[in-house]
Amino acid sequence: MEQQVSYTLDSTLDTVDHAEESATRIATELGFGEDEVMQISMAVREGAVNAVLHGNQYAPDKKVTLAFERTPEDLVITIRDQGRGIDLNGIPESARSGNLLKTSGRGIFLMRSFMDVVEIRPSQTGTEVKLIKHVHVKSVATRRILSEHET
Repeated sequence: MEQQVSYTLDSTLDTVDHAEESATRIATELGFGEDEVMQISMAVREGAVNAVLHGNQYAPDKKVTLAFERTPEDLVITIRDQGRGIDLNGIPESARSGNLLKTSGRGIFLMRSFMDVVEIRPSQTGTEVKLIKHVHVKSVATRRILSEHET
């Protein structure tokens, strides 16, 4: 993966699938383990669902921006919608309010559970969610280079 890649996507369920598939591919390419790849993919899926459904409300004129950036320490994923913004005080604490068994309302809880850092920045022109997973393993490219030099 290049250091940064971004996509501008429509507000459809296809966007959610594309976001999850991209996260799986990129996390795998970067050498994350199977469990971490699943966690990253699920967090991105939840963020994309929130952007399409709650943020943009499926509006055909509104877009979702999805960006992946690899820093030396982290994989940083940014998901931005063009909705009215989110009221952070209106988000229930999933574990305490019983939302864990509901079919909706646990996306932010899951993102926070799966990622090392979750930042939510609401504004009048949309909400930006930054998902950060710390790199704990060497990338696939680094492993390949090292294995080529082993004797």
